[in-house]
Amino acid sequence: MLQGPYSSLDRGRPLVRLPFTSFIVGTVLLPLTGFIACLFISLVYHFEDATYTDCHVSNYLPSISAAISHVPECYIWRCCVGLHSAPRYLVSVAYFSFYRGRFSKRLPELLLSGLALLCSLTENTGLLLLTYVSSTETYSVHKTGFVVFIGSSLLHMLITCRLWQVIRRHYGNPEEVRSFRWKLRLFLFNFGCCVAAAYFFTRHNKFCETGVYTLFALCEYLVVFSNMAFHMTAFWDFGSKEVIMATLPEDKRY
Repeated sequence: MLQGPYSSLDRGRPLVRLPFTSFIVGTVLLPLTGFIACLFISLVYHFEDATYTDCHVSNYLPSISAAISHVPECYIWRCCVGLHSAPRYLVSVAYFSFYRGRFSKRLPELLLSGLALLCSLTENTGLLLLTYVSSTETYSVHKTGFVVFIGSSLLHMLITCRLWQVIRRHYGNPEEVRSFRWKLRLFLFNFGCCVAAAYFFTRHNKFCETGVYTLFALCEYLVVFSNMAFHMTAFWDFGSKEVIMATLPEDKRY
């Protein structure tokens, strides 16, 4: 159980007791609902500004950067991402603890577990950077955050798939096998969408064709949704666990 540093015999009174399944669903729903809300508001109230392109060709969908850069969209997105970031860091550490238990005698996988933790923390930090520095404020910083987010996200997915391949081969129960299969599918889908988005973005900048930037924006959405779905597989990985916040026992307070 994800109960913090103390065992059940060495823990004070629980303040919050939450099934991990509810915890991960809430964590993923925050950015999901925030993104859908921003996209809806951009399309309904800021369509012209959100779909504007430098070469003035027709575009029918805003990019993610455009969808979260206007008011009130930027505040909605920042609020949702900010609230979800702390649980995301906790999930990263929970996975690292899980891997250490599974791979205590396998050095290569232990090293990959540490790299997976680093990539997960970097991914979340990149997301915070591109969220709180919009493309209309400081484009270079926003772009850096985006590149860090995408790069670390893909690497994290790849390493995670490798680790779960080993788990499936040596330890896997049916739920862990299902989790691995969905992780692999979502990683391949996410990678394909990233490649397609890069292609459409490059083609738009080179030829300025009608509708190409719309396809780029659509691929961006699929990258985001598949990334969220990948993290949602923690629903199976920690299905029997709980998140507990508790007070320290009296003899542990200094």
